[in-house]
Amino acid sequence: MDLDFTPTDLAFRDEVRALIAQTFPDHAPREQNADDEARWRDALLARGWAANKWPVQFGGPGWSATQAFIWERETSRAGLPPQVGGMGMGMLAPILFGYGSPQQQARFLPDILADKVRWCQGYSEPGAGSDLASLRTAAELEGDHYVITGEKVWTSGAHQADWMFCLTRTATEAKKQAGITFLLVDMRTPGIEVSPIISLDGRHSFNRVTFDGVRVPVENRIGEEGQGWTYAKGLLTHERTGQAYVSLSLNLLAGIRAAATDNGLIREPGFARRLMETEIELKALEMTELRTLWEVAAGDAPGAQSSMLKLKGTEIVQRMTELYVETAGDYAAPWFPQAAGPAPSPPLGPAWARREVARYYEGRAASIAGGTDEVQRNIMAKAVLRV
Repeated sequence: MDLDFTPTDLAFRDEVRALIAQTFPDHAPREQNADDEARWRDALLARGWAANKWPVQFGGPGWSATQAFIWERETSRAGLPPQVGGMGMGMLAPILFGYGSPQQQARFLPDILADKVRWCQGYSEPGAGSDLASLRTAAELEGDHYVITGEKVWTSGAHQADWMFCLTRTATEAKKQAGITFLLVDMRTPGIEVSPIISLDGRHSFNRVTFDGVRVPVENRIGEEGQGWTYAKGLLTHERTGQAYVSLSLNLLAGIRAAATDNGLIREPGFARRLMETEIELKALEMTELRTLWEVAAGDAPGAQSSMLKLKGTEIVQRMTELYVETAGDYAAPWFPQAAGPAPSPPLGPAWARREVARYYEGRAASIAGGTDEVQRNIMAKAVLRV
C-alpha cells in the first residue's frame, strides 16, 4: 500500500491551488460570504469542476479517488466548500446516478448542476432519527399518486428548499427496513407546512415539516417501491465517510496553536498535553482516511470503515472546538447576533474567538448528524466484530 502522492497527483494539487489563487487574487475567501460563494461557483462551472464527484457520463471531471481527496484538502485549507449545489449536488445526485430513471436524470440533474434548485433531505422523524428504519411517515398509493401523511424533523434548509428527497413508509413488513420508498417531493405541493426550529445559537437552519395528504406523482418515485432503505443506506455510507472532518480538524488545529501561542496558553502543560494528544489522534485518523482512499481507488466500497471514520472524526472535531473555547478564555462568552441583536461596537475579543465559539455550539451536533455515535458502534460491531 503506497500512501504517497504520485507526480501526477502533485501536478493536480498545483492546478487546484492555481485555480483558487486566480479566483481570489485580491483577498482570501471568507466563509459564509454570499459574494465569495457566487464567485467560487462561477469559477467551478467555468472550469468544469462543479460536479467534481459526478461520473464522467453525467458531466463529472473523471477524477481519481486521490484527486478527489486532494481537492477536498486544498479547498478546505482555503476556507472554500469542496462542492456547490448543496444537498442536491452531493446527496441526491448519487441516488439519481444509481437508481433514477433516464427521465428523472434528464429532468433533475441539469438544474442541480446549474445550482438552480435547492433540495432538502426528509429522513429523520420524531422517534425515528438514530433508528431511521422506524420511520412512520406514510405514503399510500392512490391511482397514479402517492398520498403522504406524517412528519419530518431537523430538516436542514427546508424553509429555503424547492424540493425534498424523502423516505416514506409504503408497507408495514415484519422487518422494519422493508416497505420504505424513496420519493421526490415538490415543496410547493399543497398540504406541506414548514415550521422553524431555532437552534441554541439563534440560527434558523432546522425545521419541522408536516405532510397532510400531500399528493406526489408515481413518476417521482426513485427505483422500486419498498426499496428505499437500500438506496438511503448507500447514501449514508458515503455521507459518513465525508464526516471524518480531517481537513476541518487540521485547520482548527493550526488555528488553536496560533491563538494559544499568541495568548501564552500553549505554555500551560495541561493544555499543551491535551492539544498534543488530540493531534496524535488526528494524525492516526488521517492515515486511516488515506488507507480507505487507497482501498476505494482499488475498487472497494468504504463499508463499515465509514462508520469508524465518522465516529472518530466527530469526536476529534468536538474536542477541537472545546480547545478553541478554552483558548478564547473570557471571550468565549457567546454572542449570537441573530438571537441577541447587534453585536457590541467595537467587537469584543479577536474575530477568531467570535467565529469559533459559534462553531462550538454547531459542533456539538456532529456526533448526531449522519447517524449517532451509538449507531456507528452498532454497525461496526455487526460488520467487523460479527456480534
